[in-house]
Amino acid sequence: MGYARKVGWVTAGLVIGAGACYCIYRLTRGRKQNKEKMAEGSSGEVDDSGDCSGARYNDWSDDDDDSNESKSIVWYPPWARIGTEAGTRARARARARATRARRAVQKRASPNSDDTVLSPQELQKVLCLVEMSEKPYILEAALIALGNNAAYAFNRDIIRDLGGLPIVAKILNTRDPIVKEKALIVLNNLSVNAENQRRLKIYMNQVCDDTITSRLNSSVQLAGLRLLTNMTVTNEYQHMLANSIADFFRLFSAGNEETKLQVLKLLLNLAENPAMTAELLRAQVPSSLGTLFNKKENKEVILKLLVIFENINDNFQGEENEPTQNQFGEGSLFLFLKEFQVCADKVLGIESHHDFLVKVKVGKFMAKLAERMFPESQE
Repeated sequence: MGYARKVGWVTAGLVIGAGACYCIYRLTRGRKQNKEKMAEGSSGEVDDSGDCSGARYNDWSDDDDDSNESKSIVWYPPWARIGTEAGTRARARARARATRARRAVQKRASPNSDDTVLSPQELQKVLCLVEMSEKPYILEAALIALGNNAAYAFNRDIIRDLGGLPIVAKILNTRDPIVKEKALIVLNNLSVNAENQRRLKIYMNQVCDDTITSRLNSSVQLAGLRLLTNMTVTNEYQHMLANSIADFFRLFSAGNEETKLQVLKLLLNLAENPAMTAELLRAQVPSSLGTLFNKKENKEVILKLLVIFENINDNFQGEENEPTQNQFGEGSLFLFLKEFQVCADKVLGIESHHDFLVKVKVGKFMAKLAERMFPESQE
């Protein structure tokens, strides 16, 4: 038995050693890329560095830290059977190896410096890991490093020129929710850049579908909403979400407070664009939307929703835009606003709301609604 056990451990050691060598080879392997010429950012929509201005809701994240280690997926070797002493030791080594991989990928550019920014050569190696590795814990660590570095404006151009956008976007096809969330965070940080947005627009439909179909209030759903919010900071790509507006209202009605606020940021970007007014008014909204105006709902949620309604009302001007009942189906946002204007006190219970600011905002909005969108209701 002692000899067999020694042979088994030697075999396991050879397998682990081979895997480690291959991982090191991938990490150090150079990958040449043909750099594309960077396009100039359009005036008025980007700042001097080519990044999108903060005129609208713009969400990027650099808060991935060691707290994410508790959510990591660790790959265990096939001999790490649960319930055996050898399996317990093997699983402990696998967890330690995952931690070392995470720290190695996130290694600072200079060991003797507090600078966390990776050099272009190091970013290229990390991208090689993302492109070639199939281990979830390696992908997660590499994506965290990319996401942290993509929070810096100059790195967004470097990662793009290294071919990083399609490499990271390919990870969206994974079924691993943790890895997918990290990929969305990377793309989210990279999208605060006009040229990156032009190249990421081809993935918007996939991100939109994944966001809507993801588990309600999940980290993947929130990361997808943040990316879509960044992609709608300008008016250029908002039309691509026109068919999903009803789904966003559904998420808003069903989600928790964090999901509600994130959906509102996205809808507010759309509502500020006059070209999206008709699409917003046609969208089917849940009947439960009116019940959000109650004493229990977060004040910030109600006020942001009122701002969206005000923007839609303000953009709805001119005789050529005057609506008719036949243009909008039952359950549309247009008919909801009409009901809001006619019997807000009865349907929404605004008079009994405890917050004075909410009462004032609703009163002003109803007056504007009657003046511009439904003037006949004043008679």
